[in-house]
Amino acid sequence: MLKICVAGITGWTGRSVALAVEKSTDFDLTAGVSKNSAGIDIGTVLGLEPKGIKVAPTVAKALEASADVLIDYTHPTIVKENVMTALKKGVAVVIGTSGLTDADYKDIQREAEEFGVGVIAAGNFSLTAALAKRFALIAARYLPQWEIIDYFHEKKVDAPSGTTRELATELASVRKSALVVPIEEIIGLKEARGADLAGSRIHSVRLPGFVASFETIFGLPNERLSIRHDAGSGAEPYVDGTLLAAKKVREVKGLVRGLDRLLFGDFVHLDTG
Repeated sequence: MLKICVAGITGWTGRSVALAVEKSTDFDLTAGVSKNSAGIDIGTVLGLEPKGIKVAPTVAKALEASADVLIDYTHPTIVKENVMTALKKGVAVVIGTSGLTDADYKDIQREAEEFGVGVIAAGNFSLTAALAKRFALIAARYLPQWEIIDYFHEKKVDAPSGTTRELATELASVRKSALVVPIEEIIGLKEARGADLAGSRIHSVRLPGFVASFETIFGLPNERLSIRHDAGSGAEPYVDGTLLAAKKVREVKGLVRGLDRLLFGDFVHLDTG
């Protein structure tokens, strides 16, 4: 059984993942991290029988106990530090927290390769979101123009979302979206055309009424294709993908970005830069 530490164990997704780990016959929940629930028994915070293991205030403290894999669902401001701490201890990492930049991932990849440890990161561990991303990558081979929109609740602090950052980065490996009118020639507010990320225009909507959605819109004369994913209010869609990554991450040396790479079996072969 793989020994799992869940950082963000009392959070929206982290709690659901921890409960699934606890019920699984493939994993053993050996540590959990939550600043606000530090010192409380892990079983108690999950609404289960006590396990005799207290929630730790930091990843560094939690990894004093034995762990094979750190699953991180914390916050954009601390996730990179958590990952680096785990890598230095030889612990593989599954990153579900969004907000990391391409530069952050390059740093993580370098550290993971140096220590010979695996990291699997996904902006979205939903199986259907992974399919939506892969379909967009296929479409970009044939359609030269697209734009990306992400829709999230008003309290989401990072923009664009980790999901669309990951998507834009990989779309760039196919091609950059063509622009008929260069941004510098736009009359009015250039910001209205969205942000440029790796050659894709991205627009982030943050409003009440949304949970988590993203859409890649491709256009040709007299037609368009929209590939959209919508998530509901529960964290269940992210659990299976996270656990799949936890099973696979010890087969990886270095960084793999994207759940779709696991689903389609090309996670060992694709360039993760």
